[in-house]
Amino acid sequence: MDNVFKLPFYAKASLFLVGMFVFIWMMYIASGIIVPLIFALIIAVVLYPIVKWFERKKVNRILAIIFTLIIAFMAIAGLGMLMYSQMSRLSMSWPELVEKFTQVYNETMAWASGYFEISPEKIIDYISTVKEKFYKTSGDAIGQTIMSVGSGLVVLFVIPVYVFLILFYKPLLLDFFHQLFGADHKTTVSEIINQTKTVIQKYLSGLIIEIIIIAVLNTAGLMILGIEYALLLGIIGALLNVIPYIGGIVAVALPMIIALITKDSPMYALYVLAIYYAIQLIDNNYIVPKIVASKVKVNALVSIVVIFAFGALWGIPGMFLSIPITAIFKVICDRIESLKPVGFLLGDTMPVIGILKIATILESVEKLKPIIKSPKRPTGSNN
Repeated sequence: MDNVFKLPFYAKASLFLVGMFVFIWMMYIASGIIVPLIFALIIAVVLYPIVKWFERKKVNRILAIIFTLIIAFMAIAGLGMLMYSQMSRLSMSWPELVEKFTQVYNETMAWASGYFEISPEKIIDYISTVKEKFYKTSGDAIGQTIMSVGSGLVVLFVIPVYVFLILFYKPLLLDFFHQLFGADHKTTVSEIINQTKTVIQKYLSGLIIEIIIIAVLNTAGLMILGIEYALLLGIIGALLNVIPYIGGIVAVALPMIIALITKDSPMYALYVLAIYYAIQLIDNNYIVPKIVASKVKVNALVSIVVIFAFGALWGIPGMFLSIPITAIFKVICDRIESLKPVGFLLGDTMPVIGILKIATILESVEKLKPIIKSPKRPTGSNN
């Protein structure tokens, strides 16, 4: 009988940690290739039902993909035109906004100098010194930002090409996965692919619904307060809200600044903060759990961890991709027997043992009620 060599636990753990380190490092190094490809894959999955509809109408596959991309481009262009019209209106009022901002700035300086008993000249000198230091230290950052924006524009042109090719070579890609895992696992692979497609489509549909609802609530709240450029600020706030944590802060800061500049009383900025806080409560306690999170069964703890992890790995694009990638990974874990515990950990299904304990306690209380309610007999009574 041949002896089977088994690695000790510490050796297995060391190999696993080294493998994870190499994998994460490769993902970081190749982020310029991987991130656009993942975005294109997600967009292709979302657009595939439209391509399939065209194909049912006996449209050539290439033409069906082109028509679908044109429809998607027109939808994005419509939103862009709406944003552009609002931005044009804002740019026309820019000199007036600068003048009002200067007035608010001077009033704030006068108040600060009187309250802290500091001469305005010292405050102005301090601000000038800070500005000079900022300009000196931010030169490299500005250059990096311009380079990142340029690379982002290149990616925007590359993604549609990826989407087209993924949709066109879909049968080839599916056949590749079936051949990779063999005929014995053909059914399991098909189920994983179909569930992954469903998860992506449902998640993005829920996300779009959330953006529309938040945009309507933001715009309505700003219009009630009479804040200018309510539609533009409402849409920008809804789009920024998709970025976890950071987006919400920027989304409320913009209308607060506009309120401070355009309104006579600074209380309007606090009113904006209160309205946005109420909208965030609605979003966090109802919209996300009922509309977005219900589409992707990932618990809150895992969601927060993966958002920070992918943010550190790929930046803001990683934050966008964190939940879909985690949901896809959970679908794969749920279909593989050895990984089912990992899928259970990622999900939001609470164990029923706690409910059973509560039910047992309630049953015990019900049994004790007659004993508690019955009067105690006096000691020595014969009745």
